[in-house]
Amino acid sequence: MNYQQTLDYLYSKLPMFTRVGASAFKKDLTNTIIFCEALDNPQQKFKTIHVAGTNGKGSTSHMLAAILQAQGYKTGLYTSPHLKDFRERIRINGKMISKNEVISFVKNQEKLIDKVEPSFFEVTVAMAFDHFAKHQVDVAIIEVGLGGRLDSTNIIHPELSVITNISMDHTNMLGNTLEEIAGEKAGIIKKNTPVVIGETQVKSASVFTAKAKEMNAPILFADAILTAQNFKIRNAKLSLAVYQDDQIKYENLICDLTGTYQHKNILTVLQSIAVLNTTKTFQVSNDSIYAGLKQVKKLTGLQGRWQTLSKNPLVICDTGHNEAGIAEVIKNIAQTPFEKLHIVFGMVKDKDISKVLSMMPKNATYYFCKPDLERALDANELKNQAKAFKLYGKSYPSVVDAKENAMKLAKENDLIFIGGSTFVVAEAI
Repeated sequence: MNYQQTLDYLYSKLPMFTRVGASAFKKDLTNTIIFCEALDNPQQKFKTIHVAGTNGKGSTSHMLAAILQAQGYKTGLYTSPHLKDFRERIRINGKMISKNEVISFVKNQEKLIDKVEPSFFEVTVAMAFDHFAKHQVDVAIIEVGLGGRLDSTNIIHPELSVITNISMDHTNMLGNTLEEIAGEKAGIIKKNTPVVIGETQVKSASVFTAKAKEMNAPILFADAILTAQNFKIRNAKLSLAVYQDDQIKYENLICDLTGTYQHKNILTVLQSIAVLNTTKTFQVSNDSIYAGLKQVKKLTGLQGRWQTLSKNPLVICDTGHNEAGIAEVIKNIAQTPFEKLHIVFGMVKDKDISKVLSMMPKNATYYFCKPDLERALDANELKNQAKAFKLYGKSYPSVVDAKENAMKLAKENDLIFIGGSTFVVAEAI
């Protein structure tokens, strides 16, 4: 099999969450454990940092990787889903796993895949662990796929666990309350292993504290220790100052991720680095923190976070897709100057569509579209549901059609926002 045939084999043979939704979600870790045991448990051969959360876990993972890379550590990074190329999921020092290594892994493990019948995600996690072990990384940042407790990544024993925040998402699998969802995310807290929580939230804080106590895990809430001030966007960069106990700790930090919500993730990252620095395992200098944050996209290849695709008209995309993520997107839109707002918008069926639509700006022309996957909501159906919330526009057969029509109709000083789903952003990019 060549690379494309290998991907077709994985996509067609294995249950894939992005394609079919909840039916691909395995409710235990058995398959991952069996698969990794057959590979001689590669996940035990390198140090890890485990990152969970409803929103921000991708940005946080990439920032941590960029900083550790800047410090000189050989740094693995496992994230999901990918936007353009499957290999984005598995990187070392920003470089994607090679096509030949993907082909070779699948070819060598074909009998095991037939025997275990794992999900697409389970195979991908095993492939990442195997890749990081073979290349002898110093550390790998491992982003949770879904939830935490039952996520395939949760067979690692990390140096540090990080949970960014909790909001309502994937309620059909993780629970219908913030407390239930927090309980699932808290499943990555390990015995005697420090955990950093990004945002203190009334309903989830006690869940995390109780779990940390049960596991004898030191717990810190980043936003209770650090505060961000003076943040502004200048020259396509976010600048801010970070204080601890009213004393400035980081002056004029610059980050190339410009979403205004990134200051929350930056505090989570800085507190995580502070915890790592208290161990003898890692030592990260302030210079590396500054250098890493300044070039996250360049060092790690991150895309889709309040990303400018073109100017005149200004076209920006963002992968925020649940209630909390859309709230942050709307804040960013409100802070962006424009004459007229155009929104290219699509969603998947298993999201709280009504809640998201109720939040979207009414002063916009909408271009409703359907990303190319089974879980996607039909564009006409989305358009009809949107009418009930006074959101008006036309439906288009594809994301590219919707984007092209928005580009034709927008004038030089208008803003085109593209989002609603990670998959819409992937196709737009």
